[in-house]
Amino acid sequence: MQKQRPKHLDVAKIRLPVPGIVSILHRVSGVALFLFLPVLIYLLQGSLSSAESFDSFRILIANPLVKLVLIGLLWAFLHHACAGIRFLFLDMHKGLELATARATAKTVLVVSLALTVILGVAVW
Repeated sequence: MQKQRPKHLDVAKIRLPVPGIVSILHRVSGVALFLFLPVLIYLLQGSLSSAESFDSFRILIANPLVKLVLIGLLWAFLHHACAGIRFLFLDMHKGLELATARATAKTVLVVSLALTVILGVAVW
């Protein structure tokens, strides 16, 4: 008997569980941090080299689009750190039960977003 397989995969209809979403976001945030690392190092070096470059850095940071990108990177860092701690506990076989895994995944999302809002408002 042959099974009728779909001709295409409808990605919009696939529902991942919360731990799966956290896992994918952990990977995406890691890639974003890796790709933007040269930019962040350049900005740090430019802000520390002289008073004139620090003033130009402040002008650049005043742009709302740049602030939005930096807040996105702040979220990426905080989410990657929180999810990394969660994965370390999973590697130690703590929190493997379904209910606990879902609860810790939701906690990672809430904590990373809350810290981003708190730190983003403080820096904005």
